[in-house]
Amino acid sequence: MSTEIRVPQLPESVADATLVAWHKHPGDVIRRDENLADLETDKVVLEVPAPANGVVRELKVASGTVVKSGQVLAVIEEGAAATATPAQAAPAAKPSAAPRAAPAVAPAESAKDPGKLSPSVRRLVEENHLDPGSIPASGRDGRLTKSDVVGYLGKKPGEAPARAAPASVPSLVAVPAAARAPTPVGARAEQRVPMTRLRARIAQRLIEAQSTQALLTTFNEVDLSAVQELRSRHKERFEKAHGVKLGFMSFFVKAAIEALKRFPVVNASVDGNDILYHEYYDIGVAVSTERGLIVPVVRDADTKGFAALEKEVAEYARKAREGALAIEDLTGGTFTITNGGVFGSLMSTPIVNAPQSAILGMHKIQERPIVVDGQVAVRPMMYLAVTYDHRIIDGREAVQFLVAIKDALEDPGRMLLGI
Repeated sequence: MSTEIRVPQLPESVADATLVAWHKHPGDVIRRDENLADLETDKVVLEVPAPANGVVRELKVASGTVVKSGQVLAVIEEGAAATATPAQAAPAAKPSAAPRAAPAVAPAESAKDPGKLSPSVRRLVEENHLDPGSIPASGRDGRLTKSDVVGYLGKKPGEAPARAAPASVPSLVAVPAAARAPTPVGARAEQRVPMTRLRARIAQRLIEAQSTQALLTTFNEVDLSAVQELRSRHKERFEKAHGVKLGFMSFFVKAAIEALKRFPVVNASVDGNDILYHEYYDIGVAVSTERGLIVPVVRDADTKGFAALEKEVAEYARKAREGALAIEDLTGGTFTITNGGVFGSLMSTPIVNAPQSAILGMHKIQERPIVVDGQVAVRPMMYLAVTYDHRIIDGREAVQFLVAIKDALEDPGRMLLGI
């Protein structure tokens, strides 16, 4: 029986998607729930699973095609054996420069099982004909990440067959200097690479935020001595008790929530001529990935303890790196925290994640001399920045909001005692 494979129903906020990779070709055997193709939306990469066991008979669209919900992508023959003929190959299937090696299948419980790889990792592994079991993994529970594969290709360029890149999109895999063709003297090379859908969407949202909001940034600095001392004293017991490390983000989320409760307008948003006050605290935590900056949302963060916050943030970071976030993980949010300090940023002016009205920027912790009780002391200091929509948030409220965060971090016991 022939079965049509269609684009799944896309979320309400997503109009279309781009088919970025086929994982099967006409004549290939496919198992139920095995991924047939990857669809990239403005926010996440979606998988298209097979509804039943069978054989791929026809691919209806080529890689790079923009598709909509319900559009036919492929046809499979349920329960058929692999009996592909040249006539069955669809024009959408890309020819291969070399015979495709059958992927080595790891044990079902392995985190490197091809069926358990994220879409971006699976695409790299299959296109370069790699055995995932031979690549050192750095992800949680031994999972393979995209950076693991890229690093493996960079270190061992001769061990994997070179893959043919589309003529219009140059390969982004690093090539050793010795293997590059010499550039003619005086030549100035250029490459034109299309933006990914995520990068284009990020660009659009940043322009919209700056053109529709009256953005202003205020700064302060915080002495993190008390937070560092508390972490040093309890981090080992915390990790043993909860199975997660005690980081800085949970302290900043807690401090931000305390400040948001005191200044509700910072947790609000503009809706036409109205101010919409949110009586809940869904905190977005910006995560940098190879595809761009994305902001998964910690729901009802005010109801969660330090351990729950650390676990959720760590899990979101893992999913983001592996391209496994769902649309639901990225929608909504009433306030955002971004940490440029992990890249060494000492100070910046973050841009509000519209339709939110404010964003907190963390930065690098740096020991600096400051005056404490009339004496010069060296303390671990961090510059804080809050960018806010001046249409509804006055400067007084923004400054006091940031001071409230500073006070909570410099005396973290107050957060635990609720005072």
